[in-house]
Amino acid sequence: MVHLNFTDLSEEAQNRLLEISKKDVERQFGDSIRKYVKENYGCFETMIEQEAMRNLYTYKFVFNI
Repeated sequence: MVHLNFTDLSEEAQNRLLEISKKDVERQFGDSIRKYVKENYGCFETMIEQEAMRNLYTYKFVFNI
């Protein structure tokens, strides 16, 4: 069995997974993050990116070789 980490993937694969994760986070938590950003004067895109990175480590990666 092969165990890979997110950082073991190619840059292209990392970028693709990050974009998927951003969409996932925005779909699930977008309203909550917008409310937090509005109350705390933050940047929405920065918050989404940070949460997307955290979200990546909850994924289970499956590869066909």
